[in-house]
Amino acid sequence: MNTATKLTGFALGLAAVFGAAYGVGQVTGPAAPVVADGHDAGPHGTAAPGQETGGHDASGAAGHLPGGLLVSDRGYTLVPVAAPEGEFAFRVSGPDGKPVTRYEVTHDKPMHLIVARRDLSGFQHVHPELAADGTWRVASPVNSPGVWRAFADFTPTGGEPLTLGVDVTVPGELTERPLSAPASSSTVHGYTVDFHGTPQPGGNTTLTFTVSRDGVPVRDLEPYLGAYGHLVALRQGDLAYLHVHPEGGPGDGSTAPGPQVRFAAEFPSAGAYRLYLDFRHDGVVRTAEFTVHVGDPGAIPSPEGVIADEHGTPGHEHN
Repeated sequence: MNTATKLTGFALGLAAVFGAAYGVGQVTGPAAPVVADGHDAGPHGTAAPGQETGGHDASGAAGHLPGGLLVSDRGYTLVPVAAPEGEFAFRVSGPDGKPVTRYEVTHDKPMHLIVARRDLSGFQHVHPELAADGTWRVASPVNSPGVWRAFADFTPTGGEPLTLGVDVTVPGELTERPLSAPASSSTVHGYTVDFHGTPQPGGNTTLTFTVSRDGVPVRDLEPYLGAYGHLVALRQGDLAYLHVHPEGGPGDGSTAPGPQVRFAAEFPSAGAYRLYLDFRHDGVVRTAEFTVHVGDPGAIPSPEGVIADEHGTPGHEHN
């Protein structure tokens, strides 16, 4: 898309517990994770410095808040559903209080579920299956102890695009991962992705990613979700959500299938952000990750790449 997607944000913390649970597999042990809504302003109930706590307009819809920071917006609510171990399940209730069962297909899918831990590790982008009763189910992407944020990105039939979010706590011994330093290159499973761009707060920024393998530019990227790349950005602290797509797309004559994929984005404020780039090649979707410090002239990305370990962290791949 040529138009930058805006986001603003406010600090989130755990809030009132819904009282429902998701099964997430053996890694959680006997306890089930707890799901909380997203209405608290911060870890101590206050807004982060320099950030807004948001508000609602007269219609009840979220005013200037971005998607993903609310569990309920414009009459639609993300509702946790108890599920077997190893499964993640939820419904979306509509303005009439009933489960929504009809969705528009957006970027090749009717529902995009994106999760990340609050330390910005563990990113996953999956696509649940819809049952006739309005329940979405998928093998759980919430797979290690910690507090996770789950974003449901969808468009109900006849409605506007929405992104709703909930916090999910997986019990167990937590190992925090420090945020990687800014770097201009990331390596994931034999692919090197170079990043170019200088994001500035409040203005449009062109972000360019160049994909190569074994030093050879990849010129035959395959469409993924209707594009040659898919980018999500999360801001450190509140996990404000920015979801953008490339300029141009397959078949429109405006872009080539690599090695470069460009995005137009607008970052709302200074701060640290984590970028997650999905791209597909040889039938496999891979995710390269980057840290950027927006509005900090002293934080120049280094040429040293971020290399995935044997478990696919920070980068990973899937079919």
